[in-house]
Amino acid sequence: MTIAHTVFFVVVFLLASLFIKIRTKVNTRDTAISVYIDKDDTQDSVRAKVGNPNGWGILHWYFDASPRTGHYLIESKERVLSVYRKLRNGAQTPIKLTIPQVRTMDMMATYLSRHLMLDSATVVDSFHSEEFCQKYGYTTQTLPALFIANTYEIWWNTSLDNFMLRMQKENERFWNPTRHKKALDMNFTHEQVITLASIVAEETSYIPEMPRVAGMYVRRLQIGMPLQADPTVKFAVGDFSLRRIYHHHLKTPSPYNTYLNRGLPPGPIRVPSVRTIEAVLNHEKHNYLYMCAKEDFSGSHNFARSYSEHLSNARRYVNALNKRKIK
Repeated sequence: MTIAHTVFFVVVFLLASLFIKIRTKVNTRDTAISVYIDKDDTQDSVRAKVGNPNGWGILHWYFDASPRTGHYLIESKERVLSVYRKLRNGAQTPIKLTIPQVRTMDMMATYLSRHLMLDSATVVDSFHSEEFCQKYGYTTQTLPALFIANTYEIWWNTSLDNFMLRMQKENERFWNPTRHKKALDMNFTHEQVITLASIVAEETSYIPEMPRVAGMYVRRLQIGMPLQADPTVKFAVGDFSLRRIYHHHLKTPSPYNTYLNRGLPPGPIRVPSVRTIEAVLNHEKHNYLYMCAKEDFSGSHNFARSYSEHLSNARRYVNALNKRKIK
């Protein structure tokens, strides 16, 4: 065999090997898989995450030294060359992020760091920074009102600033002319509507009752009566597990304690659902001033127009708590 023939067969062999490598199926499953690449990943760790790491060596030259971060969807039966091109070009797939109905911004920071390429400590520090919050038109107390609890498509590797700008844009979209007018008719700002909605959300999970609960609090505000909302006391105390509110809890010094302070608290006590915000904007107009959980623990409430009627409802509920030894 001549040298020319030898070279020819070697070249053919190498080309055949290359062809086989680039035709190798990366994802052999019947469904797509998600791969998350962060700033600490290397070529080796990326290949390990994507799959079939030993079959990629011949294409080492094809990949950048620093992998591009992001969320990548590797389709069923997708081959090496296609995946390499996707990763090299940063052709990522957005994720679906659902804004949770959390009670504190620390909880929000933890959630975001688990679902986006964000550092939890950085997000916490930012949410506690007045300067940071003011960039988006909020204070550290009103910041929960920025987040509308919907599901959004977003890049997994988005920066915190870009994420906040996206939330600002979604907030502006939510407050369409119809909702904005309803808030104006109540003489409420958007933040005040969401603050009241957050209280309603903590008071009841029984959806048909929400407009009535909202209407009761609106009525109290109209006549200058303190809101006296137990959820604001739990928020002030910092213990959301409280089953019963005692007299010493009501004395907790805090701007969120609506037993000690008239009007709405300085900001939301949670991120409420869209349904709860709508309940406030479309609240019932009635003369109820009091509410008390029903003694059957159904999650609904007894409403009263007079304090004496309310005391009667409260006695039945307290007796039910004592009977069940709930403290």
